[in-house]
Amino acid sequence: MLEVGDKAPGFSLVDQHGSTVKLSSFKGHKVLVYFYPKADTPGCTTQACALRDVAGQVGDTAIVGISKDTPQTQAKFDAKYGLGFPLLSDPDHVTAKAFGAWGKGMYGREGVLRSAFLIDEKGKIVKAWYRVKADQTAPKLLDALGA
Repeated sequence: MLEVGDKAPGFSLVDQHGSTVKLSSFKGHKVLVYFYPKADTPGCTTQACALRDVAGQVGDTAIVGISKDTPQTQAKFDAKYGLGFPLLSDPDHVTAKAFGAWGKGMYGREGVLRSAFLIDEKGKIVKAWYRVKADQTAPKLLDALGA
């Protein structure tokens, strides 16, 4: 598990538009990287829509969602709810594992553990929320930013 002060693992993943997004492209800005189990499911929709709704209150902090869903599935999820932030595809779970957001979840099955990480302008972890509740990601982000 990552802790405050750790360097965030780098990644290079494809978003819902087919573009490659790298963590390093956010250098100089804070970024919330959050992991969710499956696009367009009740909890993941609650989480994504709450983050969409607070995006105007987080200044230049970027929001990036990551799941194992395909870019096409991510695009449908984005279009359906007008999310407006990058949704990245991590089909082999490499990035989720690097962040410690992969493991045994409900019913003992392996999968994405809903987690969120606030990363500073230099790529260091400022906050790490493992097994965060879907409806708590946005309030925790706002609290961490003092918004």
